[in-house]
Amino acid sequence: MFRTCAAGAALGLLATPLAAETYDLEALRAATEKYRDVEVALADGYIPDPSGHCVSAAAEGLPAELGAMGIHYLHPALLGLAEPGDRVDGTGTHTDFTKPAILLYEPQADGSVELVGVENLVFAKAWAEAGHNGPPEINGRLWDAMADDPATDADEAHGFTDHFDQHVWLFRENPAGPLEPMNPNVTCDHAGH
Repeated sequence: MFRTCAAGAALGLLATPLAAETYDLEALRAATEKYRDVEVALADGYIPDPSGHCVSAAAEGLPAELGAMGIHYLHPALLGLAEPGDRVDGTGTHTDFTKPAILLYEPQADGSVELVGVENLVFAKAWAEAGHNGPPEINGRLWDAMADDPATDADEAHGFTDHFDQHVWLFRENPAGPLEPMNPNVTCDHAGH
């Protein structure tokens, strides 16, 4: 769905990864368990996506049955975010999922948030400058290549410059698989409550 040959070609990268990592998902869950408490995440430098947007498949022009990602809490230093511009850009090449650059929270009816997964994102230009000629890989899966196609009305890169990203659903089972971008068991129904 998100991983397309066109996106990879648009990024000018080969399909062979140079940064293949294998993680035990139970060990990852244990390493990130503390972030179930959003206050711990805030104290460790994570901030809610400034847009306040809860990402759902339907809002992204995709079939609603794909579910959602939730609200992204970003760690600006791990992402190496640049000064604000037309698109979010940065120098981030961080791939360590034991200290993820992004935490995914589902909004709850009572106004709280529940940790459902983690994510890392590397900016394509910085990644290539670091000597990589393909996307990172986790547990045999290439990260998703995200590049905006100016020929469409959609924003395929979601406001970011060209990048690779990878979601890992550690705290909410994903029937599509633990490494897929959207999770049918996550909802944005309570966003803004």
